[in-house]
Parts: sequence; structure tokens; C-alpha cells
Amino acid sequence: MRHIMVLNAKGGCGKSTLATNIAGFYADEGKVVALADYDSQCSSLDWLSLRPGSAPKIEGVKGFDSGLKGVSRGTDVVVIDAPARSHGKELTDLLNHADTVVVPVLPSTIDMRATTRFLKEIYASGRYKRKQIKVGLVGNRVREKTLIFDELDAYLEKQRSTYVASLREAQNYVRAYTRGLSIFDLPEYLAWPDWEQWHPVVEWLDSKRSRP
Repeated sequence: MRHIMVLNAKGGCGKSTLATNIAGFYADEGKVVALADYDSQCSSLDWLSLRPGSAPKIEGVKGFDSGLKGVSRGTDVVVIDAPARSHGKELTDLLNHADTVVVPVLPSTIDMRATTRFLKEIYASGRYKRKQIKVGLVGNRVREKTLIFDELDAYLEKQRSTYVASLREAQNYVRAYTRGLSIFDLPEYLAWPDWEQWHPVVEWLDSKRSRP
């Protein structure tokens, strides 16, 4: 069973957006997927409650309540939407559930500084030191050809962890979320630019580079 966690202590960086779209991708690929929401705000579970019956099934799990006990046997991929402000023992406990950690980073100086401190915590964890997790960085809600995007791009390139991709700020994410869909459930004529940007993300997730 694969465990992919979307994690950053900084709030508002788009963790739920990434988690729901990763879950949606694997569901569209025919995988048995569980989406575990560890955030008491329930953003991922709220999204799942809107999901139409015609869309590929994703199992919802109240991670903040019972951890991963609710995940069904035979599940191929568990996507974990982690809460913000996770530090210390809480962060250590979360990392114990992950094989792969995806860290979204917004194009803002505040977010980059906060991510630097947060990554130091991850790198200091026993699970990381024992090479039991792999960490990938994703620039999120970016606007290309802006100075702050150039700053984010340079920042992510310098980090120890893999700089996987940057994802644009787009209304497609809003359209999909409000209907319980991922961008992979949207029609090609509408979503192809975002599919292209997601290609390196799913390629990395499917590769050995993202697994311990």
C-alpha cells in the first residue's frame, strides 16, 4: 500500500488542492484510493462529499479522528492531507505514516522562509535520516513571468529535496473542487494546460525516485 502525504506547516499553501488532485489522478488510473483527511477543517472530506457517483470512487477517511484505521484492505494508494502547524511530536507521528511527502510552496517570501524552517524539521527526523521517506517540492499557485515566481523557482532549485514541478494559479482548480472533481476529471479541451503541468508530478510519484 502506497502512502503519499501532502504536508507543510504553513497554512494556506494549497495542501488540500494537491491532495485531492493526487487522489483523483490515481482513481482515474483505476487504482483503489483512500483520501485521509488529518485536518479538522475537513477540506478534503468536504470535497469528497461533493463527488458525483459517476466519478471514479475515492474512499474518505477521518484521519484526524482515527488515523488510518478506516482505510480498507486492498487499497492501492492512500493520500494523506496533513494539517497545518505540524511540528515536534505531531510532525514525527505524521511522518511515520508516509513513504512520500509532497510539500507545496507558494510564491511568497514569507512562505519560502517558513518552508526552509519546516524542511529542517523534516530533515532532522529519524524517518528521513533512515531514508524511509522521500520529499518532493511543488511550487503552487504560481504566475509565470513574475519576479516572485523567478524567486520561488530559484529557491526550489537550491533545496536538498527534489523540485518536482510548478503549478499555475487557474480557475480549473476552483471549477473542479466545487464539484468534487479533480482536474483529471475535467474535459481535455478545458484542462490540458494543467494536465501538462501535472505530468512531472505524476511521473515523479510513479517513479522509484519518490519511494524509499
